[in-house]
Amino acid sequence: MRQYRKTSAVLSVLIMGLGQLYNRQYGKAICLLLLYAAGVYLAVAKLPHAIWALVTLGETKTHLEKVGKIYRQINGDHSIYLMVEGLIYVLLAAVVASIYVLNVKDAYRCGKRREEGGKLHTFKQTLQYAADYRFPQLAVSIPMIGVLFFTVMPILFMILLAFTNFTRSNMPPANLIDWHGFETFRNIFKLRIWSHTFYGVTLWTFMWAFFATLTCFFGGFAVALVVQQHDIRFKKFWRTVFILPYAIPMFISTLILRNVFNGQFGPVNQYLSLMGISKIPWLSDPLWAKFTLILVNFLLGFPVMMLMIIGILSTVPRDMYEAADIDGAGAFQKLRSITFPVVMYSMAPLLVMQFVGNMNNFNVIYLLTGGNPVNGDYQFAGHTDILITWLYKLSMDQGQYNFASVIGIFIFVILAAFAIWNVRRTKAFKEEGTF
Repeated sequence: MRQYRKTSAVLSVLIMGLGQLYNRQYGKAICLLLLYAAGVYLAVAKLPHAIWALVTLGETKTHLEKVGKIYRQINGDHSIYLMVEGLIYVLLAAVVASIYVLNVKDAYRCGKRREEGGKLHTFKQTLQYAADYRFPQLAVSIPMIGVLFFTVMPILFMILLAFTNFTRSNMPPANLIDWHGFETFRNIFKLRIWSHTFYGVTLWTFMWAFFATLTCFFGGFAVALVVQQHDIRFKKFWRTVFILPYAIPMFISTLILRNVFNGQFGPVNQYLSLMGISKIPWLSDPLWAKFTLILVNFLLGFPVMMLMIIGILSTVPRDMYEAADIDGAGAFQKLRSITFPVVMYSMAPLLVMQFVGNMNNFNVIYLLTGGNPVNGDYQFAGHTDILITWLYKLSMDQGQYNFASVIGIFIFVILAAFAIWNVRRTKAFKEEGTF
């Protein structure tokens, strides 16, 4: 018996599509050969320059050069453009290499089928088979390419920036960026002026996310229990009233509440003054500012929790409560043994993701306090800044792009690990296959 599988696989390793040509699948072979030609062009014409760009980040600065009696600007290398260009071509090469591997596997599989006496598909039959049996893979492939270039590539770009000296003081193209290794990481964690800020902001970020998530959940849970009581009239009206704050754009609501809690002329302090109570520094005192942030986030966030919990409560079988009544259980016992466990079973993964989302809750922090009040011991951060707002200030206000990239990497690693680990530990995740 001829070794079709080995021959076709070896030919596909040598030239993509050659194994399919050997197996007389001419339509598929032509497509793969065209892709191979594009891959060869990429490898010869683009990939070397891309690797050079990533390794050197450019060699020539933009400078003035005297030509005769006139000075002319000579455009040099732009380090950021070179880094982006290099990433694009490297990722394209990775895509082509993946298709190359699939091409070898396909040639081997078709050669094996020839050895077994099977009939290979024509190009039309291959397209029909892909449409009928591989449609999910085809449908996902295009979004995956989008994810690769619009999600993975920015993350890789951020990671690479953390290993450079890219700041506003050496912006390209007037200057070139250099690789600095782990120097920025060492400064963040060991240099006191940076490490003190980093550890302080990180601690407040976790505290903020914890209390913001906890207050919204229990607030929404309490309101949902009240609205769902049998003796409550006009339930639709109360649901509508409580959801109205969420219907208003958060941008507008936060700016309004910023004026409401203004320490000088805000209506809250004016009413307190009328009652003989001294004005409270809602936004100017560090402790009060943090309390105000959690309070405002609660006012803006509990309606969504209320709606989700109402939906869960409406699915709880009534016979569970009837059986509890027969057993003589009180209202608190039913809440503890039936209502709360049922709600937590469905809400636990959502609470974990809301905790992660609150760690990146840029809008409330930035619009309400802007990270203030100012902290003289911090480097470009205020008392209420969380990691994401500090990252914004480092990049947009101060131009410390390498330090901002390190903070971005830290946020990505911690939140991704925390979310995956905690979701996998929830009861709903473990028992999803038992129902």
